Amino acid sequence: MYCDYHVHTDYSDDSTYLIEDVIKDAIDKGIDEICITDHVDYGIKDDWEEVEIMIYRDGMPLANVDYPRWEKELTGLQQVYQDQIKIKMGMEFGMQVHTIHQYQKLFQRYPFDFIILSVHQVEDKEFWTQDFQRGRTQQEYIERYYQEMLELVKIYKDYSVLGHMDLIVRYDENGLYPFERIKPMIQEILKIVIEDGKGIEVNTSYHRYGLNDMTPSRDILRLYNKLGGKIITIGSDSHKKEHLGAYIEETKDELKKLGFEYYCTYEQMRPFFHKL
Repeated sequence: MYCDYHVHTDYSDDSTYLIEDVIKDAIDKGIDEICITDHVDYGIKDDWEEVEIMIYRDGMPLANVDYPRWEKELTGLQQVYQDQIKIKMGMEFGMQVHTIHQYQKLFQRYPFDFIILSVHQVEDKEFWTQDFQRGRTQQEYIERYYQEMLELVKIYKDYSVLGHMDLIVRYDENGLYPFERIKPMIQEILKIVIEDGKGIEVNTSYHRYGLNDMTPSRDILRLYNKLGGKIITIGSDSHKKEHLGAYIEETKDELKKLGFEYYCTYEQMRPFFHKL
């Protein structure tokens, strides 16, 4: 089965890809199942209904998903295209510890199939702008990133997989930090994830970002496998047509080489296993 479990649309603040166009393109590409996972990033962005004066960044409204409009359009399209493709309802929660209560409320509002728990910022400082890294040594910002992730998985449980676990690598201007130095913290995170019946995502966007390793790294994936981790989803993190479904099949081959046997899809927050 050909599926993509990390897909953004124009309901995300960094995409103009209309949700129906995403679905039509997925059908044209032969994709059997997609999960729409638009961005929510409390601490950085406000909800539409709370914004008094909209702030724009690069011409895009700096806000979370317009939830009622999003749900109405998504559920309508699920019906329209039900005989051509499976469309699952998900979101990408860009969480920080101090925003957990906001996500708990949001999770209760909609019948989600799938939730990606990602760390996009820490202390309300984003990585891609270097605001988070600025003024810290590489060791300090790397360890602070994983400490936030560790605290999140200890507290928050309404998610499916950890998204692009080593995202900080993408924006690290100081090069690759030695895995062995952070392995104990990553191992602690993965143990909690496994014990809670959650999983991790392989994010195929590392190809388009020109990274030298997978996302998460092969070291993390090997450790996850060694610890008994079984739940893996594969997503392109698409924001444009050319991203959609990219490198999904190649990633399955990579996972097989690393010793994994299955990948997962989700329905009503329950994983379903498929042979690689």
